[in-house]
Amino acid sequence: MYSEYTGRMTKTLDALQNQFSAVRAGRANPAVLDQIRVEYYGTPTPLNQVGTISSPDPRSLVIQPWDTTLLKTIEKAIQASDIGINPQNDGKVIRLVFPQLTEERRKELVKQVRKYSEDGKVAVRNIRRDAMETFKAQKKKSEITEDDLKDIEKEMQKITDDFIKEIDKITAAKEKELAEI
Repeated sequence: MYSEYTGRMTKTLDALQNQFSAVRAGRANPAVLDQIRVEYYGTPTPLNQVGTISSPDPRSLVIQPWDTTLLKTIEKAIQASDIGINPQNDGKVIRLVFPQLTEERRKELVKQVRKYSEDGKVAVRNIRRDAMETFKAQKKKSEITEDDLKDIEKEMQKITDDFIKEIDKITAAKEKELAEI
């Protein structure tokens, strides 16, 4: 009965964790490039599908496209993104050098994490609302009783609260990670 809604909430949690992995910590992590798309033969394509991304040292990433004509496109896509790093194009590869985080940048990243967290909570609450509308419609059609509806409301609220606690937990962990850099 609740599996459809818990599944959707789980997907929301997974999406949030993917967003968190893209928030740059102190070291170079290829996951920061996961959200970047480049125009490849007229199709927006994930950056990791048009070349190799490697990390030769803890503070830099090297992107080597399989098609060198994409270098300028990749460079523009990175500049247009919000990762805050200027790409260096040497004609064969693109280098991204991650500077040490300043206190100001740390605060920006924490704000970004909190925004993602709040968006995740809103998405979970919207799923609960959708579920309740479905169950109220069933009540209206006399498919379930008033008592069933009350029990379902309590259970959906418990499920929602559990997911929101999980979001708070992973948000706190990410904020702690950012503070330790």
